[in-house]
Amino acid sequence: MKKLLLFFAIAICFSCKKNILDIPPSDRVSDAAVWTDANLIQAYENEMYNGLPHGFYIHMYSKYTDEAVNTAPCCGANIFGPTTYTPDNIDQAGSGDFWGGYMYYWTQGYVYIRKVNLFLEKMSTTTVSLPNKARLVAEAKFLRAFMYFNLIERFGGVPIVTQSYPLGTQVDFKRNSFDDCVTFIEKDITEAITDLPVSYASTDANFGRASQDACKALSSRVLLYAASPLFNTSNDMTKWQKAADAAASLLSSGYSLYPDYQKEFMLTSGSPNSELIFAREFTTTNGHQTPMNNLGRRYGAYGGWWGSNGPSQNLVDDYDMTNGQPPFITAAGGAKTINPASGYAPQHPYENRDPRFNATVIHDSTIFRGDRFAMWIAPDGKTFGMDSYTFSSDNPKGGYILKKFMPDDPTVPLSWQTTYTTPWPFFRLAEIYLNYAEAKLALGDEATCRQYINLVRARPSVNMPPIPPSVTGDALKARLYNERRIELAFEGHRFFDVRRWKIAMDIENRPIMGMNISRDPATSKQTYTPVVELQKQFTPNMYLLPVATAELSRNKNLGQSAGW
Repeated sequence: MKKLLLFFAIAICFSCKKNILDIPPSDRVSDAAVWTDANLIQAYENEMYNGLPHGFYIHMYSKYTDEAVNTAPCCGANIFGPTTYTPDNIDQAGSGDFWGGYMYYWTQGYVYIRKVNLFLEKMSTTTVSLPNKARLVAEAKFLRAFMYFNLIERFGGVPIVTQSYPLGTQVDFKRNSFDDCVTFIEKDITEAITDLPVSYASTDANFGRASQDACKALSSRVLLYAASPLFNTSNDMTKWQKAADAAASLLSSGYSLYPDYQKEFMLTSGSPNSELIFAREFTTTNGHQTPMNNLGRRYGAYGGWWGSNGPSQNLVDDYDMTNGQPPFITAAGGAKTINPASGYAPQHPYENRDPRFNATVIHDSTIFRGDRFAMWIAPDGKTFGMDSYTFSSDNPKGGYILKKFMPDDPTVPLSWQTTYTTPWPFFRLAEIYLNYAEAKLALGDEATCRQYINLVRARPSVNMPPIPPSVTGDALKARLYNERRIELAFEGHRFFDVRRWKIAMDIENRPIMGMNISRDPATSKQTYTPVVELQKQFTPNMYLLPVATAELSRNKNLGQSAGW
């Protein structure tokens, strides 16, 4: 490799390295120069963090699930929304740029794994004085472990590559098994954890770097997936015990649920947050534009932008009533009847709901940034809201707008010229609680499962009634699954959860619903009518993603994902 392209603007501004680099302007340096200069080595290591995909692309993973309605038929959303992806088109969702995100992570994952492998090789021979060398090596192993997890949650077993082969080298690797990959990931985590600090406070300039607690959180997720039905077909209890133990290692680590659920996802990078374990931080020079991508044109005061990830009626229906009861009784296949114990009123569908509903979803009558949203459609069917705004391709189709992660402070500009610094939560305490609850339920400890579900529900700003001891067995599992759906909505979990639980054949074949609201101009009476926005087409082979045909052509030994 003659030259190594280093994106210094990214490396320097990457937010978990707020003030530790001072590199002369340059966008190209020789490979040899990098490994003889401590600052350039640090810059190279910083850039490796960009191999961890966050969720603030236009196409959040939510729109590939029943969380959201797909509004932008391009760049991967056109195949993941209706679940029509195949080996021939899957790489449309792998560009990793402003549009496509990283759902197809194969290429990007191995590009960054090669960078990590090269870094580790160079660190084993460098003579440069690096006081923090052990920590940098440990961070690299954490990053490689996380990258491999991003691969196996999508594809199952993948080739384990630990060398940096020269660019252009044809190496035909075979896949390792899923369990082999888990063992390798755990080995990297174990080796990394001893040379990392225990944690960084969210206000620390180094928050966003690997830590011992970040390693433990990653291990918790990895081992939970490994124990789940998709990957643990024999229901091996030792795997569930490992998952429980991994989550338990963080339960007494000093974290606490952030009191205000809504505010937590509107904080800027560097703000105090007692719940965050590991996150992607941003600065105003390398921020994201999630508000502009999501607020859309459903209300004229916020016109001119995209409504890329509008919440679905499916998600809205799953928020409990404030008395702790689900509003609907849902049968297999998705047929719903009103739960008479819930108090749900079809003509007042947004009243008395779990507070996380109003913290996550903008709906008709929501007051946001001082304005009341009106979502009703005019009698002509062409305009909507109080200002008769005309429909466009940028409307959130389902009648809802994403509120989570959106700045509600009216003094914060909403503009394409503004970059936003809300951090992307890779790991937070609520997930760990739910990971632990799930593992304990599988091990038969229903009391502990309920305890940790109820801790999440007891967050001061949420304060939902606890799941009572009378809820047991499959009913408790259903409540656990729903709690995870609600608490972690729009954080990138749902796509993988319904697959690892082996419930996607049901969930992913239900129609994606929206809500049309009509308003009688004479009486102002509103009528709420659920409508089908999209019919998905999930088949059993889609539990894992396929590898692109072009990749299989390059590597004849690779083999396709199971079922494809």
